[in-house]
Amino acid sequence: MAGECVPESPDLGQMGEEELWEMINDNRHRISLGVRPGVLIPYLRQARVLTEMDEDEILSCHNLTNRSMRTSHMLDLLRTQGRNGAVALVESLMIHYPPLYTQVTGRKPSTEPSRFSGLIKYSELTEYLVRAVTGMQKELQEARCEASRKSASCASLELEIRQIMELAEKSRCLQSENERMRRHLCSLQHDVTKLKDEKCDLYVRYTAAIEEKSAVNMRLHDLNLQMYQLQTELQKAQTENEFQKRRSVRCAAAETPQLQEEVRNLRCQLVKVEKLDPARQDILAQDLAEAIDSQVELAEQLRCYREENEQLLREKQALLDQKECLSLQVQQLTLDCNMHQQKSTVIQNQMKELQAERDQAYLSRDEAQTMIARILAEKDTLRCQLVELQEQVFSVQAQRSPREQQRTSCDVETEEDWESPRSSFEESPISPPKIPNRRRLCRMDAINPISCTFNSECEDASSVRSRNAEPPSPESLRRREEALYADSSFEAVETDSLLDEFVLIPSVESEDKHKPRLSPSNDSSIDGLSRTSVPPFLMRCRQKAIRVNGRVLSISLQGEALLGQLAVVGGNKTGVFVHKVTEGTAAHTVGISPGAQIVEVTYEQNQKALRMVLEDSTLEEAMWALGQVTGLCHLSLRPRQDDYEALLQQLQSRETSSGDSFYVRVNLSLPAGPNWTLAVSCNDILHVTNTRPAGTEDSWHASQVHPCQLLDLQSGSVPNYYRAQRLLIRAIEDMSFQTKKSQKAGRLVARKQQKAVRIVGTGRQGRNPLWVSVEDANTKSAESGDTSAPRSCLTLMPYSPVTPHFPPVCRPVLLLPTILGHILNKKMADWQGFQLCEPEVLSSSEHAAQLQRSEILEECEQGRSCCYTLQSVEKVMKKGIHCVLPLGLDCVRRLHRAKIFPIIIFIGQSARSARKLRSKLQRHSQSEEQLLACSRSEEPLLDKLPCLYHSVAQDSWCDQTSLLTNLRTVIWEEQKKIVWVEPDLW
Repeated sequence: MAGECVPESPDLGQMGEEELWEMINDNRHRISLGVRPGVLIPYLRQARVLTEMDEDEILSCHNLTNRSMRTSHMLDLLRTQGRNGAVALVESLMIHYPPLYTQVTGRKPSTEPSRFSGLIKYSELTEYLVRAVTGMQKELQEARCEASRKSASCASLELEIRQIMELAEKSRCLQSENERMRRHLCSLQHDVTKLKDEKCDLYVRYTAAIEEKSAVNMRLHDLNLQMYQLQTELQKAQTENEFQKRRSVRCAAAETPQLQEEVRNLRCQLVKVEKLDPARQDILAQDLAEAIDSQVELAEQLRCYREENEQLLREKQALLDQKECLSLQVQQLTLDCNMHQQKSTVIQNQMKELQAERDQAYLSRDEAQTMIARILAEKDTLRCQLVELQEQVFSVQAQRSPREQQRTSCDVETEEDWESPRSSFEESPISPPKIPNRRRLCRMDAINPISCTFNSECEDASSVRSRNAEPPSPESLRRREEALYADSSFEAVETDSLLDEFVLIPSVESEDKHKPRLSPSNDSSIDGLSRTSVPPFLMRCRQKAIRVNGRVLSISLQGEALLGQLAVVGGNKTGVFVHKVTEGTAAHTVGISPGAQIVEVTYEQNQKALRMVLEDSTLEEAMWALGQVTGLCHLSLRPRQDDYEALLQQLQSRETSSGDSFYVRVNLSLPAGPNWTLAVSCNDILHVTNTRPAGTEDSWHASQVHPCQLLDLQSGSVPNYYRAQRLLIRAIEDMSFQTKKSQKAGRLVARKQQKAVRIVGTGRQGRNPLWVSVEDANTKSAESGDTSAPRSCLTLMPYSPVTPHFPPVCRPVLLLPTILGHILNKKMADWQGFQLCEPEVLSSSEHAAQLQRSEILEECEQGRSCCYTLQSVEKVMKKGIHCVLPLGLDCVRRLHRAKIFPIIIFIGQSARSARKLRSKLQRHSQSEEQLLACSRSEEPLLDKLPCLYHSVAQDSWCDQTSLLTNLRTVIWEEQKKIVWVEPDLW
């Protein structure tokens, strides 16, 4: 439509150079805003108005910060090419931006050959147009595929939404049913309450009726008593009447006075008897009243008892109702738990499916990249052949005579239209164009770090090789003591030879603190305890348990074969408890019973008092320590019956196999073996749960740990400390004493394998921190008196103790080698969520104070007052973003002391990978040799760090863009992981 509104302009072939560029400059703003340089550059390169150097300058110049500036710079470069540059630009706009072409020239776009100027041959132009159309068709097809995928995903999401709505409707129905049931339950409870009230009223009425019945019975009893008295009086009156009648008949008149006298006497007696009856009646009435009162009291007590019984029944019913409610809640929680478990199972299955799809996508991408690389290689070959043919043509043209040149001028002009102007190659010497060395495409995800080889010619480091690494037993200790005293004269010579054979990398803070002090002349003065009584054992990273001195019992007994007198269970997590005591032994005689925790044991050996602290030792350590006891010993016991019963319950329910629980970092690679032996690699994290599994004496039971959560994965058995130490020494000997030919072959193989061993030693410590604490009572006096005896021993550690840390915020990022880190730090700081750590300017007093508190990480090269401090790092971390550290490895331990754990990324380097960064290094005044030297010097120092690091393989990236993309993925993955930190043994 733009072409219909604008009138036809004159033909471009008839316009001059100034007219063309005037037309372009009039629309320069429109072209700068609407054109992408990357789209037009292939056509301009094909028309030979731009070179490869111009292309790199347009696309990679740091001064050109946006697309408009790059397009404007491209127009400036085309202006130098004159009319050909303008014509090529207009033709490229006609192909790729038809509306913009119409607005600039006022002509309709057309792909007819007559509309092109002839800078490109017809065949090449056709091929270019076909490629452009093919690319557009591919883009259209990809867009359609993406639209179909999006529609499918939308359909699946709609289906899920419908399912969720159905579930919500079901849940609402269940809630309404639940509300109805609750209302029905409330009504039933109200009815029950009414019935209980009616029942209580009936009980009250029944009690009143019983009381009335008792009163009626008492009244009836009184009436019966009165009737009995009246009957007695009636009988008495009848008897008297009959007696008088008989006497009147029998007695004569002479006896009348006598009878009258008797009658008077009887009447007197009757009067006396009648006078006694009221008193008796009063007594009986009083007894009756007392009986009635006692009966009322009994009835009142009975009523109270019945009320108490009713109250208890009501409380029982309330408890039953609460029990029913709790059972319903338990059932609901059980259903919720089952539902959450099902959800987690479904999510895990979906994650597995997504991982499988991701792996398939990776494989497809690798195949596509391989095909693209092969096509590019073939294209480079064809380009080389084309350049050779052009050179041959140029050489033939240079050798022709002027007469032959005049005859063939027409043909030459035709060829020059698409090659280059005549003046451009007649004035300048002919030189073959430079073909860029294209890099092979490769996968950009992180891979496992390449294993490192040992430098057998290094003389600055030192190591000690133990030739007799054996389990702790009296025989082995005696043999080791004899070997040490026998070989004391040759110890210095063997140590010097070992220093030339392999390198020891101990975990230290600084370089000037890791030189071992070996004094062969003082070997005879070394205390025998440090070499014979306390061999190096497994180290475990944990805090010392808080020792409660209260209720600790000290018992003395004869400790010969102490493990035969009593059996122990537990470990470092729960404590070591007495499990069984053999009857008839000394331990049973002194009163040791199961359930007591063994805190420490003291005994005498070689006329020296030794004290072993077992409060936080493992089961293996405790059994070894108790096996060393000979003669009279003193056991410190703490009664903890509840903890002991809880441990026994866990052991019986198989929730745990022992009381041990600690985490270690493996310093050597171990292959899988028989009897469920776990295959581990160097730098793996293991969770040791049993140091004395049943049926084995030289193995531990351990599990691999999930990198992001404290979850145990695959479990199995691993060698214990002594056997792993022998395997480590054997591996070092194999790597140290091999021939040069095998060393070269080993280096080639090591590039494709993981790290074999990691040498870490204990130094500056009189004992290994993972083994049971053995203290000599005369140690303090010996230290104050004898200063010539060495106080340190150096042993190789197959396992290093670690503790987990969970950083709550974004961790800082440290890139190595340092030279490459300085180049990439500014690029990373431009990302969203990243910020470069800025130095702070401190006064002399502030500098001294922060230096004393170890808050200065590194000083800048500009001056002493400008430093990188902990406060600057914490300020960036408080924003919730990653702090990019432009520092070296010396800052890691200072950050760890402040509970800041940086993400350490080492980018492996080789001569080939360094060539990829040649231009970047030259801009920073660096060379490839300096980068390789920095990488070789900093790579051995990584094993000295007390934490894990991530290594980026040198063949996992092809240019700076792919390297930065890979680094972003690595940082995102490392942020989710648990930070495992070793204790600072130095």
